[in-house]
Amino acid sequence: MIQKLKPEDLYKCCELDFFNFNTTEDIGEYSGTIGQEKALRSIDFGLSLESKGFNIFALGDIGTGKMRTIKALLSERVASEKVPPDWCYVYNFKDPDTPMAISLEPGEGAVFQGDMNEFVKTLRGDIPRAFESKEYDKQRGRIIEEFQQKQKDLFSSLEEEAQSKGFAIRKTVSGLLIVPVKKTGEPLTEEEFAALDEKTRKKVEDLGKVLQEKLDDVVRAVREAEKLVKEMLSRLEREIALGSVGHLIEDLKEKYKDNGRIVEYLSAVREDVLSHIEDFKPTDEQPPPLPFMKMPKPEVSFSRYTVNVIVNNGECKGAPVVIESNPTYLNLYGRTEYKVQYGMAMTDFTMIRAGSLHRANGGYIVINAMDLLKNIFSYDALKRSIRNREIRIEDVWEQYRLVSTTSLKPEPIPLDVKVILHGNPNIYYLLYNLDEEYREIFKVKADFDSRMDRTPENMEKYASFVATCQKEENLLPFDRSGVSKIVEYGSRLADHQEKLSTKFSYVADLVRESHYWAKKENSPVVKAGHIVKAVDEKILRVNRIEERLREATLEDTLIVNTAGAKTGQVNGLAVLSMGDYSFGKPSRITARTYTGKAGVVNIERETKMSGKIHEKAIMIITSYLGSRYASRKPISLSASITFEQLYEMIEGDSASCAELYVLLSSISGVPLKQSFAVTGSMDQNGDVQPIGGVNQKIEGFFDLCKSRGLNGEHGAIIPRRNVKHLMLRQEVVAAVKNGSFTIYPIDRVEEGLEILAGVPAGEMKEDGTYPEGTINNLVMKRLEEISAALERKRERTPETVASSLSPGSTDDGSQSEGAVQYLMKRIDELSAALENMKGRDQG
Repeated sequence: MIQKLKPEDLYKCCELDFFNFNTTEDIGEYSGTIGQEKALRSIDFGLSLESKGFNIFALGDIGTGKMRTIKALLSERVASEKVPPDWCYVYNFKDPDTPMAISLEPGEGAVFQGDMNEFVKTLRGDIPRAFESKEYDKQRGRIIEEFQQKQKDLFSSLEEEAQSKGFAIRKTVSGLLIVPVKKTGEPLTEEEFAALDEKTRKKVEDLGKVLQEKLDDVVRAVREAEKLVKEMLSRLEREIALGSVGHLIEDLKEKYKDNGRIVEYLSAVREDVLSHIEDFKPTDEQPPPLPFMKMPKPEVSFSRYTVNVIVNNGECKGAPVVIESNPTYLNLYGRTEYKVQYGMAMTDFTMIRAGSLHRANGGYIVINAMDLLKNIFSYDALKRSIRNREIRIEDVWEQYRLVSTTSLKPEPIPLDVKVILHGNPNIYYLLYNLDEEYREIFKVKADFDSRMDRTPENMEKYASFVATCQKEENLLPFDRSGVSKIVEYGSRLADHQEKLSTKFSYVADLVRESHYWAKKENSPVVKAGHIVKAVDEKILRVNRIEERLREATLEDTLIVNTAGAKTGQVNGLAVLSMGDYSFGKPSRITARTYTGKAGVVNIERETKMSGKIHEKAIMIITSYLGSRYASRKPISLSASITFEQLYEMIEGDSASCAELYVLLSSISGVPLKQSFAVTGSMDQNGDVQPIGGVNQKIEGFFDLCKSRGLNGEHGAIIPRRNVKHLMLRQEVVAAVKNGSFTIYPIDRVEEGLEILAGVPAGEMKEDGTYPEGTINNLVMKRLEEISAALERKRERTPETVASSLSPGSTDDGSQSEGAVQYLMKRIDELSAALENMKGRDQG
């Protein structure tokens, strides 16, 4: 027997006696995660396993507390873990375009940077003083003096020899030359040389050649001496500079002797300093080429001796945790900055900047999956870094430039980080199914559920969560009635009487909004009425579209009948989601049947306004009709079914029961009550299956009926399997309690048909027929009439008529003289008609 739902079936209350506190001030705060035991185990497993590829993807709906849980677990975990090393970049003297990466113990990066800055500062003072010392001047002067004396001796002896033979040494543009001179010491002119006799000229030429060769030998000897002097001066300067730099380098090597990379770097620094001594010497300011032009004094850069600390973990109290809110490629991997000088972009290793992966190295990094995918290059680069276990700072746009440019390529840094992505389930399954590399990199799935069981323990946790929100944000305390309403609100969010929602961001918002309304009424505590007020006001802020649709329905712009009975028409229920708000919308479903063999035609399908699931539902209805009414003999039917005034796509099978009812009503001619609305899916056997959004659907139809006036005849038919999902508004519960609104749960489609038609559906008898006066009997009769009409139509085909008019025989084989006489009479009539037509044409 079909029974109505009682008021207590429509809403599960949280009894006030369940809680043993007066207000939330009496409850302690709750610091853990509520209702996510499976996700917590997954995250703990992923964080504890250090094997390659066991990174974590935390998936769940918005508001389930993914980020809060991850932060809480990491904050507890990292305090006891080792602090990772510092990282810095230094100048690579062998390959300046590839800066060297050096790791140091936490906090030592800044110390090493300070040591090198002090080293440069000391050298800039000590080396100039060393070169200004008397000892250096004395040694340098002795070397130069010895060279000058030797040069003077060589030229003096040659010059004396040349003078004794009538020659002198002269300096010309092309160098030093031996030229003949007169007794007065003046060189011979070309005319005077040509006036000499041949024997004298030859003698002069021969002596000149000999003396020139000796002069060339002297010049070569002087040049060799100059080279030797330069080498001696260079060695002297190197010794002087080494006296200033040597002990400093040795002290630093001793301090960082456990770090081989630093020792190697310091050796290269010493050699570079000794090779660039001139950079440390004081320079005199050069006069400007023009009096009114003052040239800028060139500055010598010592930046190649500095240390660029990109990661400083000196103040960390455990492993680092980085929450990257904007995972662009540059934010993740760092960058090389540039500065513009004289119209040119310049850079060096001191302008290398770290990314969030550098800062998280040795710890954990948390990234929103959607943000990662929206930023170009970031996702692929992250996979590459995890796979290769290294961080490379690269110019990602280099491959897209038309003209290649020279840029730094810093050495990669080893990567040891646990990556935690978080996002909605759609992104997780999209990546898992379409990206094979993803499966090897993110092997741990932490699935955050959107609801939990409504157990006493979880209800206590709900109360503790309310108390935590109240105390953290300094809100008004909540009494037991207020907390009870929030628990009930959690069941409404979960759409289940035995479940509670774990979307605690929504619950926290309700706590804040309820505080606002209580404070506005000057109430010292937040009570149940304030919770209801907050929920109603929130709906009022977002339900404009729902109100407009209801207004159009009340004006009969959108036609939905809520009174009387009609054949082939029923009220269906759908849920419209605006994103921030979902509501139920009643719709008219109509069907028309007629003689034919087209079957059930879904008008939405024909106009391409129907989804695959809805098309499947129509086929299930067709199968059900065949199993119920064509078990003994075939049936023929043409029918059309549609959602009237539907202007958008339709999808889903929740209206399949209603569609079956309008088809049976149209076939049988039995009218259906328009004061009811129907929702429910069905299978081929006629069993009613549960659907979604049952609360919104019932409330949507209830609001329409209420606007037109409840008279006790209105109601809704739902699947019995959806009863546990009911958490209806108190207004609906009250209407059911006073009898002005009724809700029927059904298990079989026949039950709903009987409610709507007021006529028994009828059970099939052994002979395949149905009892008289039942709907199924009327349907069967109508289908038989359609089949008989089709059979008669087949008998009146042209072949059948010709056979019946032939001078052959009747069905029993005898002559049919009447048929022949009828045929002759029709021929005479046609001949007379033709003659009349010819006469009119001639006239």
